[in-house]
Amino acid sequence: MSLFRFSFLIILSLFSISALISCGSSTDKKQAEIVKTNPASTETSRKTILFFGNSLTAGYGIDQEDAFAGLTQDRIDSLGLDYRVINGGLSGETTAGGLSRLDWFLEEEPEIFILELGGNDGLRGILPSESKKNLSGIIDKVRAKYPETKIILAGMQIPPNMGQEYTEVFKSIYPEVAAEKNVTLIPFLLENVGGIPELNLPDGIHPTEEGHKIVFETIWPFIESLIN
Repeated sequence: MSLFRFSFLIILSLFSISALISCGSSTDKKQAEIVKTNPASTETSRKTILFFGNSLTAGYGIDQEDAFAGLTQDRIDSLGLDYRVINGGLSGETTAGGLSRLDWFLEEEPEIFILELGGNDGLRGILPSESKKNLSGIIDKVRAKYPETKIILAGMQIPPNMGQEYTEVFKSIYPEVAAEKNVTLIPFLLENVGGIPELNLPDGIHPTEEGHKIVFETIWPFIESLIN
């Protein structure tokens, strides 16, 4: 059986899909403004880790400090490392939307750039080739401006609502982009979380606080290896 349990297919109703695609709110606006409102944004002497993604990165449904980006800052602070984390997550974001808004987040150089986008593309049935092109475009744009930035691509999977063939093709775009662009790949961001009801909010899509802790433990080794 795939990582997504059968129960997840039941939970993923049209309401759930709509929640991921259109869960924009005043919270989303705060997410979009985080670079300018985060007091740490004035601490230019610290190296920057930028998470750039959708509602998963934004920490939809929970306090931002409990999302995996906030937990990353907590770990960094506990280790006494000279890094600050910026949460560039926006609920409902697609790869195309991310590509169009990226420049706003590149006013200063990120030491590490974590790209987490594509889940909304998959749920909308956007052609995987388009998602792949946009993910590659985001990476190209970051490198064009900051060639030394280290890039991590977070792999995503979706349940087979669009058919098994689409699901497999969608899954494959992440290792393909990582190999073609020579970036670090997290094989599956929601490993040991996706499809497990007790680790997700009632919509069946967004992780709970406990789910975010597991996601953090999945991504931290990749970040740590680039810091060291």
